[in-house]
Amino acid sequence: MFTRTSPSNGPGSPRVDGFHDQATGSIMYVVSDPETGQAALIDVVRDFDTNAARLSSESADEVLDFVAREGFEVAWILDTHPHADHVMAQAYLKEKLGARTGIGAKVREIAALWRGIYHLPDALDPDRDFDHLFADGDSFRVGNLDVRVMLSPGHTLGSITYLVGDAAFVHDTFMHVDSGTTRADFPGGSSAELYASLMAILDLPDQTRLFVGHDYPPVGDREDPAWEASVAEHRARNTHIGGGVSEAEFRALRDARDATLSLPSQMLYALQMNLRGGRLPPQEADGHSYFKIPANKF
Repeated sequence: MFTRTSPSNGPGSPRVDGFHDQATGSIMYVVSDPETGQAALIDVVRDFDTNAARLSSESADEVLDFVAREGFEVAWILDTHPHADHVMAQAYLKEKLGARTGIGAKVREIAALWRGIYHLPDALDPDRDFDHLFADGDSFRVGNLDVRVMLSPGHTLGSITYLVGDAAFVHDTFMHVDSGTTRADFPGGSSAELYASLMAILDLPDQTRLFVGHDYPPVGDREDPAWEASVAEHRARNTHIGGGVSEAEFRALRDARDATLSLPSQMLYALQMNLRGGRLPPQEADGHSYFKIPANKF
């Protein structure tokens, strides 16, 4: 697994360790306070074999091994949204660490949307399956670090950004500067809302480090994964939005590209787990869990 450390820039600034999951292109983050050793885990992946509908935990275990080596005390296990491309590791990590879990409060609305898609009217209860549902503007602490929650819809209607000192975890909004932005065509998504979210993130101070949710190398002449750039770099050079692209221009580009994309291979499985905090559907009489996959809805 490709890893990289972004060091703290001083008091109030976190150390950020990123781990690139090659199978899904996802970036998993360990955000730590150098003063206290407390940490938060963000968007950690649970491995899923779609051919066998089988879960494993190699990626999450690499993050757990790193946390143990560094001696971090994990205070929070966080996700930015219910991911469509991978199964979240929240429930697995909570079992191992006992830390609190969190996601955005609008996951309630996402769950209601997907209850209809799956025809599961009595399933999916985020208030039961997550310890905390964060609203826009909420704040909490990781050690001596202040964390603020910023609603950033577009990719999903309930995506949130975590602002931790001079670092912002912007998930599926931006991609790296040479790759542009992420799709907005999933149920509840909107290229107009995504544009507004991108503009709000670009209003952060120039030196803010933006940490994105995905990278799919190679890109151009770049072979290695990349996931960190500053607000100033994105504002000037992001291939989709840099240099003052208008909302109409962005939406035309984004909508045209999204129309060519197929669904992620794990999506219809993953959302049944991610809207349960990373848990399998309840076991049936034979002791096994089963996924419900809608036919001809997409």
